[in-house]
Amino acid sequence: MLEPGSEQWLEQVQEPILEPERPIIDPHHHLWKKRFGRDYLLEDLWQDTGSGHNIRKTVFVECRAFYRREGPEHLHPLGESEYITELAQRSLQQQEKAQIAGIVARADLTLGNDPEKLKEVLDGHQAICPELFRGIRHSAAHDSRPEDLLIALPTPSYLYGREDFRQGLRILGERGLVYDAWHYHHQNPDFVELAQAIPDTTMVLDHFGTPLGVGIYRGSRDAIFTQWKEDIRQLAKCPNVYAKLGGLAMPDNGFGWDRAKRPPTSDEIVALQKKYYLHTIECFGPERCMFESNFPVDRLSLSYPVIWNAFKKMVADFSESEKQSLLHDTAARVYRL
Repeated sequence: MLEPGSEQWLEQVQEPILEPERPIIDPHHHLWKKRFGRDYLLEDLWQDTGSGHNIRKTVFVECRAFYRREGPEHLHPLGESEYITELAQRSLQQQEKAQIAGIVARADLTLGNDPEKLKEVLDGHQAICPELFRGIRHSAAHDSRPEDLLIALPTPSYLYGREDFRQGLRILGERGLVYDAWHYHHQNPDFVELAQAIPDTTMVLDHFGTPLGVGIYRGSRDAIFTQWKEDIRQLAKCPNVYAKLGGLAMPDNGFGWDRAKRPPTSDEIVALQKKYYLHTIECFGPERCMFESNFPVDRLSLSYPVIWNAFKKMVADFSESEKQSLLHDTAARVYRL
């Protein structure tokens, strides 16, 4: 059996590219070295973005890579912005390839109780990448059984409820910076409460709130989906929140493609996941939703051309303006691209 996620494994599924001329912004990807057994850097990103779809621009989202190893700990994330800015500048010189046009960096938002330190971090990111810095992601993903998950962070159980964290979010809003939120499905109600409490900060929900499907959640997909639908409905009532549509092919989502003999086709993705996408679009509207690849994490389960084919199939009967919002304009507006 071929190794899932490998080039040879991904190449087993080949499809004609749908609407190859349609302009796309991919607002969520990572770059790193030696994770999941391989590097994923600019050339790897270009290999994916150049695989058939018309990916014009991308947004890099923090992934705790390339940190500084010296100096004050709260400034270590600046190393990631330094490294990615160099790659972004290279990408801007290649007009025929996807350009890294925005960076969502990392800062410890609990420094809201020490605003001078937080401002030092934000000023640092701004100085390093003044044309690229768009926001911050400080992940809140926390589960009672991290040992069941492939990707688990040492995060407090109720980060969204902490006043120091909330004060950090207010500082982001004052600066016009976006907050990208990553958490698990059972934390969606906490995020609703957070968005209501901090209405002046623009927030983006990553990966649908990550409905889990492994460990204790295996076999509970229908029950989780029922509650998830209501949570999304409530979250959409918060006008400061936007939704990223993607990231459902992570191994922790439990669809099992990362262990299969071959990756899924776009039709197989649509059959199992379309209901998540259409419900979110129905609640938020296309003008507040944007498709995302979440590569290379989702690359463990499927290929780049296939997932964008799946996205296009899910909204095949939408209007031209709605497609334009979902695939390009919402991301351009939220991240000022």
